[in-house]
Amino acid sequence: MRPTVFLWGLPGQYINYEPALEIAGGRPLASPDLRDAVRCAALLLPGGGDMEPRRYGQANTASRGLEPERDAGELFLLEQFIMEKKPVLGICRGLQVLNVFFGGTLIQDLPGHSQAAGRDRLHRVRTAPSPLQDLFGETLVVNSAHHQAADRLGQGLRAVQWAIDGTVEAVIHQSLPVWGVQWHPERLAGPLSLSGAADGGCLFTAWLALAGGTGQS
Repeated sequence: MRPTVFLWGLPGQYINYEPALEIAGGRPLASPDLRDAVRCAALLLPGGGDMEPRRYGQANTASRGLEPERDAGELFLLEQFIMEKKPVLGICRGLQVLNVFFGGTLIQDLPGHSQAAGRDRLHRVRTAPSPLQDLFGETLVVNSAHHQAADRLGQGLRAVQWAIDGTVEAVIHQSLPVWGVQWHPERLAGPLSLSGAADGGCLFTAWLALAGGTGQS
C-alpha cells in the first residue's frame, strides 16, 4: 500500500520532496486545487517563504518572501487533515506553519542557520526520547537553510530536538500524528544522502507508516 501524500502547489514544483516520498513508499500529489486533498492519506508541508507575521500576532520586522495565498491554503488543509486525524509532516517552513496553526509564534530572524555560500549548513542536534530518537539516536547531524524558527510552541506541540544554540529543530504533537522538522530530510535522502549526516529517507519511511504505508516501493 502506497499512501497518497498531498502537497499544495504545482506538479513538479517540489523537485526533491516528491522523489524522496516515492523512494520511501508514498505517492506524492502536488496540486493547487485544495479539493484534491480529500482523497489523500497524509499532508506534507514543504519549505518555502516566510509566513505573514500577522498570523501570529506580530508586525513584520524581518519576514520576507511572503506567500499569503499559500499561508491560507496550508492552514485550511491543516484544519481538514487534523480534524480527520491524518498524518502531517512539516519541513522547515512547514514546521513553522504547524506551530502557528496551533497558536505558537516565530522568531522572525535567526542568525547562523541560513545557507552559507549557497549550500546548506551542517550541524549537530540533540534529540529527546521520541520517535525521532528511535530513528536517529540522541545526537545526529542535520542540514540547515532557514532564517526563522519556532519561538513559543503551539498548544499540544512538544519540542524533541534542538540545535546547540537551543533552536527547536523538531516537534511532535502529543496526541495527533503530526511531526515537524526544521531541517530538510528531502535533501538528505536517496541520491542526495550525505555521509555522516542523518538519513532523511528514514524519516519519510517512519512518517508514512503512520498513514498505513509499508515504506517500500
